[in-house]
Amino acid sequence: MLELNKWFFVQLANFLILLVLLNILLFRPLLNLFKERKENIDGAIEEAKSLTEKKDEGLSRFNKELFDAREKAKDFYNTLRQEGLLKQKEIVAQAQEVALKEIEVAQAEIRRETEKVRKLLGDDVRRFSEEIVEKLVEVEV
Repeated sequence: MLELNKWFFVQLANFLILLVLLNILLFRPLLNLFKERKENIDGAIEEAKSLTEKKDEGLSRFNKELFDAREKAKDFYNTLRQEGLLKQKEIVAQAQEVALKEIEVAQAEIRRETEKVRKLLGDDVRRFSEEIVEKLVEVEV
């Protein structure tokens, strides 16, 4: 059986005093340390989430700017291409005009030369025919 004597109360008091001292000296600081550690971990997690959101936001902004820059470059390229095609058409049209003028000049010169040659040939043909007629007339006489 359980005997309740003075040593029981001494041990009970000793146990309670030890419990209070351990609570003050060990358990509370340890619990405070765990609490601080949990707060630090939670703070680090929140900071990581915040940094991840900032990263995602920055990345999406960068992708948007990159897309806008590509669109702008594409528009600029298309504008320059259209200007180049128009300039090419102008140059080709001018070259065709120059070529047509040169062809017209060449055709006019060919016509003049043809007329000269016809005239010379016509004169030569008349002269030859006159000579032939004269020779034929001489031969018959």
